[in-house]
Parts: sequence; structure tokens; C-alpha cells
Amino acid sequence: MKENPILDKTFEFALSTIGLYKFMVEKNEYVLSKQVLRSGTSIGANVEEAIAAISKGEFIAKMSIANKEARETRYWLRLLEKSELVKIDVNRELKEVTDIVNILTKIIKTSQDNLENKN
Repeated sequence: MKENPILDKTFEFALSTIGLYKFMVEKNEYVLSKQVLRSGTSIGANVEEAIAAISKGEFIAKMSIANKEARETRYWLRLLEKSELVKIDVNRELKEVTDIVNILTKIIKTSQDNLENKN
């Protein structure tokens, strides 16, 4: 299988998110933990779907959803950090998800530019 850095990065982030979820549940935090788990694992799922897209438009749409999920995850992580509901350092996760947002934004922009130049 051909190497795909964003697919690998989002899969690893999903695994990290699952670990974070488990930790938060152990600390009896159930609301934000589920939000982080849902959005954090959805990023990679949407990237996986984008790779199987049947058109450039569908690819852009799925990558855009992945980007929105990444931004939502970043929101929940920031909220978790600032609310101090659970004493946990999420700086690594915040850096990772910000990197993912930046990469996805670039992929989407490049794909849109390529689509416009083709027409």
C-alpha cells in the first residue's frame, strides 16, 4: 500500500485520542471525553473516505469534513485544558491536531486550485 502521510497522521491521532478518552473516563470525566473521542477519531475516518472518493469534488468535500472535525477536536481540547475538569496536559494533542488542521487546509486549497485550473 502506498504511503499516505495524512492518513497515517490522522490514524495515529485517533489512537492517541482513544488513550486520552480512557484516561479521562478513569478520572470520571464523561461529557468532554466523548466529544473528544467522537471528533478526534472522525478525522481519520473522513480522510480514509476521501481517499476512496470517486471525484475531485467528493475528495474535497470529505477532506473538508475531516478539517472541520479536526477544528472541533481542537476546540474540545482547548476547553478541556482551560476548564481544568481533569488535570491533564493536552499540549501534545493540541500541537498534533493543529498540524493536522494545517495539512488538511493545504490539501483542500491545493485540490480546489487544481480543480479550478482544470476547468
